[in-house]
Amino acid sequence: MIDLVGILLARAWWQALAAVHRVYEGTPDSLSDLAGALVDGLESDPFDAEVGVHVGAGLVAAGLTDPAVLGTTAQILSAVGGTHHSGPELSDRLARLMVGFGQGYGMEMHRRRESGPQMTVRSASSSTPDERFRVVFDNAAIAIAIGDTDGVLLDANRGLAEMIGVPIEALRGVSVYDFAHPEDRDAIRGLVYGELVPNRRGTVKLEQRLMRADGSSGWASFAITFVSGVGRHADYLLAVGEDVTEQHRLREELYAQARLDPLTGLPNRRCLLERLTAMIARPHRGDARIGLCFVDIDGFKRVNDCYGHGTGDQVLVEVATRLDAAVRARGYPLVRIGGDEFIALIPPPAERADVVAAAAELKSALADDIALGDRVFRIAVSTGAVLAPVSGAEPDVLLAAADAAMRRAKASGKDRWVVEHVG
Repeated sequence: MIDLVGILLARAWWQALAAVHRVYEGTPDSLSDLAGALVDGLESDPFDAEVGVHVGAGLVAAGLTDPAVLGTTAQILSAVGGTHHSGPELSDRLARLMVGFGQGYGMEMHRRRESGPQMTVRSASSSTPDERFRVVFDNAAIAIAIGDTDGVLLDANRGLAEMIGVPIEALRGVSVYDFAHPEDRDAIRGLVYGELVPNRRGTVKLEQRLMRADGSSGWASFAITFVSGVGRHADYLLAVGEDVTEQHRLREELYAQARLDPLTGLPNRRCLLERLTAMIARPHRGDARIGLCFVDIDGFKRVNDCYGHGTGDQVLVEVATRLDAAVRARGYPLVRIGGDEFIALIPPPAERADVVAAAAELKSALADDIALGDRVFRIAVSTGAVLAPVSGAEPDVLLAAADAAMRRAKASGKDRWVVEHVG
């Protein structure tokens, strides 16, 4: 059953489509099923872009073949979706839904063109199916390309030309790999020639980097469909896509933000666990070891209690800067895992001398007082350092061992470090 959002979409959609199809006989109710499918597709979990394919083909079947249909649908769907959703996830879903929509629309138009005059399409225009398809193809807001089964472009529309930054004429006869990023070409070949062409049916979806004419790179999402030729026509590949550079940038930004400490700019606990997991998974010598230095500021609570958290944050930033500089010179990353606690990671193959040197430098990094305005802070740290075999190591176990070593350093008088072997 269609909800209020679907009803609003159907009405807005019908008004826009009626303006471009002067004799369109449909009513808002006639679009309810398709509108409901779009709204459900936008909100579904897990998300399925195939809904767009169904809706695109459904509009052609309903006789809605004006080129304005694609752009109008994208604008209305974005407006309605934006009333209930926001952020990069919405942008990503809208882009993928419209890619599917364009794919279904283009494939159905192609199918009707190839099948001959027996498949008539209602339209206000008296133009032939070939002419109607050409208008839609040339003016669609998304990128559409037709290529042979070797990847050579036979035709492309303005959307693809603008995405690459070249005239349409410059695309015809060019291999699709010429504007694919060199590092992605093998992956594209694998999808197209490892799955699509040998099976002679189906659709593959990819999100890959593209090279623009000005030398810059971006990201594009494409659905590539194998279309069997009819009669004298050869088989071909139909590609429908969107520029998703901005969505990809937002995803990368969110990924990076989730792994950084916002106060100090250092990697955070999540990032540390991922790095440890990756390091442990790599092949190493049988006796290779990894080191951790767990650093805790002595008596930091007093700074916050006496001077406020704003001042405490300034002290933390300065401490992080000094500690990071001390170990970065050796190539060791520093991580803030929370509060006034930091960890320096000594990658394998780590030796006891490496861990001892790192612990000593972390302590000496705070030998000088920290001056903030007319206030001077003497800061000391306790460090628990551990050295453990990489083989069989578990990140959480390593962190717990380093934490325990740090607590023993504090218990023995603070402002000192201890080194322990684990395993």
